[in-house]
Amino acid sequence: MESQRTFLFIGLILVSFLLFQEWNNDYNPSQQIEQSANKNQVNNQSNGTNQSNDGNFVPSSSDDSIPSQIAQVSRSVISIETDVFTVKIDSKGGDIIEANLLAYPTVQHGDTAYKLLGEIDGQYFSQSGLIGNSGPDANPKGRPVYTSEQTAYVLNGDELRVPLSFTDENGVKFVKTYIFKKGQYDVGLEYKVNNNTSENVSVQLYTQVKHTVAEKGSLTDQNYLGFAYGTAEDKYNKYDFSDIEENNININETGGYISFIQHYFVSAWVPNQDEQNNIYTRMLSGNAAIMGIKGPQVNVPANTNHAITSTFYMGPKDSEALEALHEDLDLTVDYGILFFISQPLFTLLKWLFSILGNWGFAIIAITIIVKTLLYPLTKAQYTSMAKMRNLQPKIAAMKEKYGEDKQKFGQAMMEMYKKEKVNPAGGCFPLLLQMPIFLALFYVFLESVELRHAEFGLWLTDLSAMDPYFILPVLFGVSMFVTQKLQPMTATDPMQQKMMMWMPVIFSVFFLWFPSGLVLYWLVSNVISIIQMLIIYKGMEKKGIKVKS
Repeated sequence: MESQRTFLFIGLILVSFLLFQEWNNDYNPSQQIEQSANKNQVNNQSNGTNQSNDGNFVPSSSDDSIPSQIAQVSRSVISIETDVFTVKIDSKGGDIIEANLLAYPTVQHGDTAYKLLGEIDGQYFSQSGLIGNSGPDANPKGRPVYTSEQTAYVLNGDELRVPLSFTDENGVKFVKTYIFKKGQYDVGLEYKVNNNTSENVSVQLYTQVKHTVAEKGSLTDQNYLGFAYGTAEDKYNKYDFSDIEENNININETGGYISFIQHYFVSAWVPNQDEQNNIYTRMLSGNAAIMGIKGPQVNVPANTNHAITSTFYMGPKDSEALEALHEDLDLTVDYGILFFISQPLFTLLKWLFSILGNWGFAIIAITIIVKTLLYPLTKAQYTSMAKMRNLQPKIAAMKEKYGEDKQKFGQAMMEMYKKEKVNPAGGCFPLLLQMPIFLALFYVFLESVELRHAEFGLWLTDLSAMDPYFILPVLFGVSMFVTQKLQPMTATDPMQQKMMMWMPVIFSVFFLWFPSGLVLYWLVSNVISIIQMLIIYKGMEKKGIKVKS
């Protein structure tokens, strides 16, 4: 039992350290992308692929029909404002070159909207167009320059349509319309091809996300930035920059989606789910990468018109909104392998918040609920530990009796456990069962955008970030120390005793950089454990079970 407890605590330290590494590498709330300065996208030079001498676009050699950048030419910018974001569209190509989320300030209590798309330590654009034999984006002279009736649009009702028009040299008219809706982060894309000629035309829709390759930062400033896609067979597959550098994907699939994910936010293209689409990636010269989707070839007969549609999402990782667009898109809210625990826990957490109105109180409430549900395990844990403590004199006597004969000593131990009805693993197993809940809540606190900049009170102004004054980690260490003092410890080896004594300090150090919401959960959990422990011990003493020496 002594060695099992030692291994358990070592395992807990290892798990905590691995959690810290995982969080630091993928989700450090310092968010480099939140610290970038505002830049004027239009006046910056593009650097994706080669250009001809007159500045027009020259397609990549890997696929001469798919444009990979906005050419460096004079063009206008169309501004759109809705109730959830401000957006800028480049008239050349009709790409979304900037998106600012009004409900998510860059810094807490700030008035600067979070810039999701734009010039952010590089380029982050949403691109779309028509290629194929008659596609205006496949013209070797360069991408089309659209005209718009206005240079600025404001959503005043439930829906705002922003039409961009272009007529090619053959007289085919293309109307590219973005459709914005009140309160929604998904934007509809509609291409209308008006073939007023006597010849058939053939076009193919492509939609893609372009992002400058993110460089690895130091241990304390790394952020996860990367692409992800989904198909019927592979519902959610991350594909980061290094993956693209090694091998481009070329997948033909009915439906599907592509996305670019980061801490709390995501952008994604969701094409027509009834059509055969092609998911692709490409690494560009100029240190940028793209992931996109090409739709099927569409033939538009002479003197007819045809509409092609797709949907682009750019906003927070809202599971309900994402799932409404695609049944698997909510997987970009990545709760890890314990998602089946994290999802119901988050649903419960949101329900508690709707009642209490404070995420900190909601965390405390969910901790009370979890600890109450686990009380039978907790009781079994401490009861087993107390019984093991009472058996220590008998174990010491058996050691002296059997000396170096470990086989007889082991047999005698098992007979004693059977006679006394004691499970030597009874103190460890209940604690191990609680670890999945801890891990699941860890990812809930990290992935849930609702907790971004969520205040609790006093000095805790952001439960998704570390405690700025380290008060919670210190209190956690104190609560762990009190818990150890109350526990009927079984360790008799001096080395084990020293290690146990340093456990509160070691765990406090690990928790210094953890999200304060998670530390709050664990602190409250320890306080409840202390209260439960006192209740359990009082009941055991009434039954004549000795708790402490």
